[in-house]
Amino acid sequence: MKRKALLVLLCLFSYFTVFAQNIKVTGKVSDAVSSETLIGVSVSLKGSTVATQTDVNGNYVINVPANGLLVFTYLGFVTQEIPVNGRESIDVKLSASAQQLEQVVVIGYGTQRKRDLTGSITSVKGGDIEKSPNINPISSLQGKVAGLTIVNSGTPGAAPTVRIRGVNSTGSSNPIYVVDGVIQTNIDYVNQNDIESIEVLKDPSSTAIFGVQGGNGVIVVTTKRAVKGETRVSFQSSAGIQTVPNQIDVVDASGFKRLYAAQLSNLNAAPFDFTNYTANTDWQDLVLKTAAITNSSLSISNSTEKTTTLVSLGYNNQEGVVKNSNFQRYNLRLNQEIRVNSKIRVGADIVGSHYISDPADVSLNNALWAAPIVPVQLDANTYYSMPSFQRAQVGNPIATLNRNDKTSVNKGYRAVGNIFAEVTFLKQFKARSSFYTDLSFNGSRGYNALPFSFINLGEGTNPTETTFDRNVKTSVNQNQAEFRKYQQDHTITYDSTFNKKHKITALAGFSSIYTGSSNLEGSRRDTTLNIPNNPDYWYLNIINNSNPAAAVGGNGSESAQLSYFGRVNYAFNNKYLANASVRRDGISKFAPANRWGTFGSIGLGWVVSEESFFKNVKKIDFLKLRTSWGTLGNANGFGENLYLPGLQISDVGVFGDNVYPSVSPAYFPDPNLRWEVIRGFDIGLEAKAFDYRLSADIALYDRTTKDIITSVILPNQPLPYRTNLGTISNKGIEIALSWNDKIGSDFTYNISPNMSYNKNKVESIGNNFNFELLGNNGANRTRSGESIGYFYGYKQVGIYQSTADLDKMPAFSNSLPGDIAYEDVNGDGVITTADRTNLGSPFPNFNYGINVSFGYKQFDVLLEGQGVAGNLVYTQRRTSNFAVLNYESNRLNAYTTPGSSNIEPILDNSRGNNYFFSNYFLEPGDYFRLRTAQLGYTFGKQPLTALGLKTFRLYMSGQNIKTWSKTTGYTPEAPISNILGAGADNGIYPIPAIYTVGVNVTF
Repeated sequence: MKRKALLVLLCLFSYFTVFAQNIKVTGKVSDAVSSETLIGVSVSLKGSTVATQTDVNGNYVINVPANGLLVFTYLGFVTQEIPVNGRESIDVKLSASAQQLEQVVVIGYGTQRKRDLTGSITSVKGGDIEKSPNINPISSLQGKVAGLTIVNSGTPGAAPTVRIRGVNSTGSSNPIYVVDGVIQTNIDYVNQNDIESIEVLKDPSSTAIFGVQGGNGVIVVTTKRAVKGETRVSFQSSAGIQTVPNQIDVVDASGFKRLYAAQLSNLNAAPFDFTNYTANTDWQDLVLKTAAITNSSLSISNSTEKTTTLVSLGYNNQEGVVKNSNFQRYNLRLNQEIRVNSKIRVGADIVGSHYISDPADVSLNNALWAAPIVPVQLDANTYYSMPSFQRAQVGNPIATLNRNDKTSVNKGYRAVGNIFAEVTFLKQFKARSSFYTDLSFNGSRGYNALPFSFINLGEGTNPTETTFDRNVKTSVNQNQAEFRKYQQDHTITYDSTFNKKHKITALAGFSSIYTGSSNLEGSRRDTTLNIPNNPDYWYLNIINNSNPAAAVGGNGSESAQLSYFGRVNYAFNNKYLANASVRRDGISKFAPANRWGTFGSIGLGWVVSEESFFKNVKKIDFLKLRTSWGTLGNANGFGENLYLPGLQISDVGVFGDNVYPSVSPAYFPDPNLRWEVIRGFDIGLEAKAFDYRLSADIALYDRTTKDIITSVILPNQPLPYRTNLGTISNKGIEIALSWNDKIGSDFTYNISPNMSYNKNKVESIGNNFNFELLGNNGANRTRSGESIGYFYGYKQVGIYQSTADLDKMPAFSNSLPGDIAYEDVNGDGVITTADRTNLGSPFPNFNYGINVSFGYKQFDVLLEGQGVAGNLVYTQRRTSNFAVLNYESNRLNAYTTPGSSNIEPILDNSRGNNYFFSNYFLEPGDYFRLRTAQLGYTFGKQPLTALGLKTFRLYMSGQNIKTWSKTTGYTPEAPISNILGAGADNGIYPIPAIYTVGVNVTF
């Protein structure tokens, strides 16, 4: 009996000994509804300090006893406790809970629980950004954030134009970017695969902490950090092609001959003999091409008890769809944090970027304007010139393209770094000091080559001739620019909770920023020098120094800013919320008496769903009302020291027979120049319903900018006067919805639409003087009572069909049949300049997007759409239709006889009335674009383990696949960067359709 008892005890001892031994447990944590992997989930052994986190792919590794209990905790999800029971692989699906709103979002100088926010902030995960192959990460936000307007450019490496809640100023309406604490004007140096999240801050409660910098909104970019666990290696790569979705519809050779012959006939001019012109050249097809695009990144991360380290490399290469254009960028990033002890943490973040840019060497307008009847070239060095009637206006596009190929070098280097130290003391206090540096160096040099030989085809039996224009001078040019920025931030944060009901977070700090820039440029010209096609020779000294045809110039600027700021967030019983921010900024741009300004905001929130009377509302899981009011400043987009007299240098001083440089005033200064002040009000609603499957965020806003810095021409004064004049308002609504659900155990889906409406109005310009600001040669106008930069011109009501129409309809005194008939706006019976009126806005009123994702087992599908409505596009390129250049196909329907057309005027370039700006040149800018369509497949765990891989995903993706629009250009996205002259399509660089295949691998 004793032996049996002893044997049982030995077995039990062996059993418990086995289960007391540590084993290595691995697994993946994902969302139970969407099946998306969850990053940063806390995985711990209950009752111990052993813990880790899931990595960027949702994977974790932890060493625990075989009989241990694992605890999985993630903000916004139900905590799960799972016994190990000797298993070495445990995958977990977490379900959302009422704590979903406790997820943390990044705000100015800190973080905050989403449920405690009183401001309007939209957060986009880095994983959503990575799914679009954009060199600039901001382009990936298009259609994802309500109230955010993004206009992209197809030019390789070009940054998009960004507006948050409309246009606030006649100067700059660009938001600022805060990248890991560094205040920037762009994020061109950031690799999109390095981004953890992007927060868009839109209202006073969230942006007032940035004071004068935050007037146009703030975009906060947080980059990835190493997570706890073993070393991780992640590799992402995609490659594909780019195509031009549609070309501009111009006439072919037969159409050109017909239209030009009709034009000469209408002019009573001698016909042109096309005998020698037998070609049918598609110049667009020759200038455009299918281009390659590649994006690759590699990151290595490691975390120990004391240090976390992440190193990443990135490479982007985008060829242009216009031949001979290209952009390349290399990125290197190093992040390291050291936990000195439980109270002290230090770290550094260094980013290096190098780009090489080769812009397009030909104007797209040349390809649109060149006559299709001309052949391209005879041999490698001899090209055909345009006909005699075009030769002065446009050159052979391919000759220009080939002549300028590889004749310039454009390179840039940028280094952004920061170091910080953080100390926690007295439990509730945390002090942090950060020092930032941003240095960039950009240089270009190149030459203008000697021209090719050209064959001029004569008319009829006239002989052809070969010419070589030796009067065209070659030149060498150099440009060197540098930028430097130094920033330091020092903050103290207090965070405490009293009696489990009162939560207070207070922040106080100060910041200083210094920026400086300089530029030096020069050029030299010669007449016959054949410069080698070698960048090593492209310096000014290659040309004889005694040559007088030289020009040298340069400029430089410096500015400084000093700021003090504070913020208090208060929450009572997770129910009543309050926020207050204040910031005092001093900036060197203005006169000493006007350098300082104080800005601030107040925000309030009420979590209605926490009230006892709301507990019986079953379908709504969460409901919060919020509002905020505040003042901000704006001094962005304006030069330095504008309160001082400005001088300009020009070659207008004549003494004897010589011309000398002279100095004259550039503008009249205003010593009282001061900040633009923005006052904003925001009210919003956030809700979660139907077991957190439905999310809704609705906001109404009213924002007014006063004391706009405006340049006006005073009566009897020849120079502009820059001063504070005018008020602009923006009022609007934003709606963002999301539905997450699943069907069965394998199929999940998400549908997330959003929309915004903004109404812009210039309340006043110049107060009682009622000034008007013009843009784009008068096509745009800004005046009191209208939207900013609206199109101003005549309204076309048809075509004068006959002299009878001219007798009974208002007209210009010299109008003839076939001319455009304009509306008599003021009703005086004649058409004059007084009949010009507001034709519409270049800025869209509506922005909307829809994002749909599906998941079935290991397959995933993503669809993204985006569009705008309510704006017009000025087809400025079509003004050539009235000249002697090529025609767009709409001119095939030009007026010839009564009743032939009531839209297209007669083919007669002497009819000056038809050149006047009118809605004839405007097209609806509304469009909807299928922005992204992507199919992916993630391999299961078993085959990967044998290969030593943790995750492996393949995908194929299409971008900008289809656009529904009534515009006739390459893209409906007309530029809006020039606020007073926005919306003109003058041969915009095409936005390509991009088709890629890619892979994401984690080791």
